[in-house]
This record gives sequence, structure tokens and C-alpha cells, in this order.
Amino acid sequence: MYIVENELVSHDPYKHIGQQLLKFSISYKASGLKIKKFLVNRICEDPTMKKTVENGFSKAGYGNIDAFLEDLIFEKEVRAIIVIDKITSDLENVVNQLAMKIDILEFQTFISGNEIINKFTPFQEEIRDVTEGKGKEIEVQELNTIVVPANEEGFKEVFLGKNQWYEIRISSSMIDRIKYIAGYQTTPISAITHYAEVSKIEKYKDSGKYIVYFKEPAKNIGPIKLTTGKSGKAPQASRYTSYEKLIKAKKLEDIF
Repeated sequence: MYIVENELVSHDPYKHIGQQLLKFSISYKASGLKIKKFLVNRICEDPTMKKTVENGFSKAGYGNIDAFLEDLIFEKEVRAIIVIDKITSDLENVVNQLAMKIDILEFQTFISGNEIINKFTPFQEEIRDVTEGKGKEIEVQELNTIVVPANEEGFKEVFLGKNQWYEIRISSSMIDRIKYIAGYQTTPISAITHYAEVSKIEKYKDSGKYIVYFKEPAKNIGPIKLTTGKSGKAPQASRYTSYEKLIKAKKLEDIF
């Protein structure tokens, strides 16, 4: 469940945005029954939406809409999405101080005459990239592994030397799902060479990013190499997959 907050960079991140989200978080906990009633009515009056929701909760293992909404509203923590025209360090600092898990999406609009262009990063693009479209054989609930790119020096110093990896952008919905982390070493190695079980994930300083701690030193794997001529498969940023796919992979294309 997400609360969507539409904002402008001109709004004070401390006095306006932060306070607004804090109020939402507090009122959400006190208004669970009202939220559930509203959602049930809204879903049932729209046949297309009802069918989509029924397919979704059935796939996720819920028996009916009531059980699905009970778990969604009362058992799982609410999250928020801030849609804003510019992400600032002050905004990221405010978000880091709030207990609620928050995603920030930058959305900008450019107008020239009658032409309008919107520039934005789609919500959960990195998740849908591996679960949707032709040839995608993995479900969202199977995603439990994050693959991070690293140069050779940083990989040896941090991934292998400190048993951690930091400054990673992670979708808030994935924080509780990630159980493993794999390191893809960029050129000239161009391969996944190590993986580790995740101990915990915490916010990294005031950056709006995260640090991942390992349970124990990373283990060797593969190497799972990038096939020549398949440069588009090389991860440029963190990407998700399943532990099963990682362990069985012979080449990088088997994972993504």
C-alpha cells in the first residue's frame, strides 16, 4: 500500500513535505477500517479493476478480497511515493529521518509551443524489467537477490574486504525481500564472481540510498560471464533476480 504525495521542489522539505508524510503515517494507522471500506467499494464498482485485483490476490495466495485487504492494510507497513520535479539533498535527508519506507520519483515537464514532453523514471522500472514482457519467466515474489555492478578496485576493497556494499538504490518494496547479493565485476572481468547472504539492509547516510551488510564473507561463484556481443545485458545499476536463477546460471543472459 502506497501513499502518493505530489510535490514541488519549491515546497519546504522540512516544514511541508516531512510534516505532511508524518501526518499521513499517523492517520493511516488510525483509519484502517475506513480505508478498507473505501477500497472495497471502489474495487467492486469497477469490473475491470475487480478482475485485476482478483487475479493478483489469487496469484499471491489470498482466498478473497477481504483477506487480501486485511493483510495489506493491517499487517503490512504503509509506504509512500513522493513525485517531485527535482530531488534535492535536503529532501533525501528528510526522507531518511522518517521511519516510513519512501520512494522518490523525479518527474519533469517541458513545454515548447503546443508540444509537451514529460521526463521521468517509471516506478519500479528495475522490477518490471525482469518480470514483464515476452520471455519473462519470473514472478515478483521470486525476486530475492540483488546484483550490483562494481569496478575491480572497489569490489576488492568493499565487497570482499568489508563484507558489505553501499550507496545502492533499492525500491522500498524490495527491502524485505532481498536475501542475497551478487557482485558483477565490470570490464575487463565482465562477470558475476561472488555472492553473499544478506544480514541486514540500512539507509546509507543522508543519500536516499542503502547499505547492505553480509552475514559472512562472499563466496565464489562461476564466474558467470557476459557473452561477447551481449553488452546490453551487463548491469549498469543494481538489478534483481532469484537465487535459484543465480545458482543455476552458466552465463549472464541466464539471469536477466
